[in-house]
Order: sequence, then structure tokens, then C-alpha cells
Amino acid sequence: MRPGAADLEIDLLLEAIYRKYHYDFRRYSRASIRRRLADAMVAFDCQTLSRLQERVVHDETVFPDLMRFLTVQVSDLFREPEFFRTFRGAIVPLLKTYPSLRLWIAGCSTGEEAYSFAILLHEEGLLDNAIVYATDINAESLRVAEAGLYRAERLEKFTENHRMSGAKNALSEYYTAAYGSVVFNRSLRKSIVFSDHSLATDGCFAEMQVISCRNVLIYFDQVLQNRALGLLSDSLCRRGFVGLGARETMRFTEHDPNFAEVGDRWYQRC
Repeated sequence: MRPGAADLEIDLLLEAIYRKYHYDFRRYSRASIRRRLADAMVAFDCQTLSRLQERVVHDETVFPDLMRFLTVQVSDLFREPEFFRTFRGAIVPLLKTYPSLRLWIAGCSTGEEAYSFAILLHEEGLLDNAIVYATDINAESLRVAEAGLYRAERLEKFTENHRMSGAKNALSEYYTAAYGSVVFNRSLRKSIVFSDHSLATDGCFAEMQVISCRNVLIYFDQVLQNRALGLLSDSLCRRGFVGLGARETMRFTEHDPNFAEVGDRWYQRC
């Protein structure tokens, strides 16, 4: 298929998804969307994107499965521990001067990052006065996140990441293990609010002291990146903090003048 024809089919499919299901992938990185849809075509046994579009439009049971391909489900507890070490060392001391704390995990996937921050805040004596808002556009991911249930085989990596993040307690204090799974304690889950939210279409919903939005912006085109960064900026209180992914930056964006770097991948609103 000629590149122009393929792009047209992608445009039509994403427009159909937006009109029927109100999920907006139209400003996502075209290279990323192209790869994901190629995988989806194989999984759904569709020879063309037009056939995939037909199924999505006429069979509503198809779309939830397609969402698994359109959204990123890669996460880990205390993923990239240095990110959390910077947060502990450079930001937590300032947060301890606040009477209360609201933290937003934008693009929380299956919840590992939300539980990471809840554990860290507990270890730093901040969780009792904190609310962690964890949002994503994938309803199935949010159900997994809210359950707080993960495979026990992931514990070794979870534990090592936690230790390298500057842990003050053993990770085993925060979960119960049985029948090949681990479930995080209710004391953590009661401090987390899981909710549907799209950086592409939705607005601010509260004023935050901290926002973590990692490995989300890399899947957006420049226009949507600027929209999302503007939303994050507008959601922060004065002198609030935002953390981005390893391949993401405030530099070279229209919002850069409003932020100062505070260690690796963390920025403070001026």
C-alpha cells in the first residue's frame, strides 16, 4: 500500500474511534500509531485498516481489545529508581512543610507508579495527609490498578527497584502474598483515587503539588505534547513539581520558561 493511502486509512480509523467512542488518538505520534495498528491488524486477523475500522465501528466489543494496542501498558514498581531517589532527596523535604499534599499520576497504566508513590510517601511520613490521583484512559488498566493485584514473579524486580530508590522499610511490609500473586495493602489503596482522564481531551480537575507524567508525552506529536504540558502546568500550584520520563523534557517547548530543573527529570513551576 502506498504511504499516502496508509496514512489516509489511519486518519479515517482514528476519526471513527473519536466520533464513536470519544477517545482521541488523532494527535498521537504517527510512527507509534502505525506500529501499534500493524500489531492490532495481526491480532484481529484484518488484512487492511479499513477492515479493522469496519469491525471497530460495527462491533463495540472489539474496541476494548483494540485499546490494549493503542495504549501503553508497560510499567513497574519504582521503575527507574533514580527518579524516585531524586524525588526523596530534592523534593520531599519541601513537601514536608505543606499541610496537605495532592499528587497526580497522569497515565498510570496498571497502577505500579501510583503504589510506588504511596509507599514512598508512607516511608517519608506524608501519606496520611496526601491523596494520590492516578488517571488513565484505559478502563481495563484502571481496573487492574484499583485491585492492586500483581504476579508474584514480579516481586524480585519490585523489591530491587524499591531498595535502589532509597527505601526505608522492607517492601514486604506493604503487600500480602498468596497463590502466586501479591496484593498491596488496603492502607495504601485507600489513599489512591483511580479515575479516567485523557490528556488529549480533558481539562484540569484539581490543583496539585506534584505531578508525575512519565513515558506518555513520547507517544504524542508536538501539538499534543504542548497541550498536555500546558494542562500539567495549569494543574500545578505555584512552585509545584512535575516529573517526566527519561526521553521527555520541558526544554525546547513553549512551557520551558515557566519551569526550573530540580534534578534529573524533575521540574519546578516558577
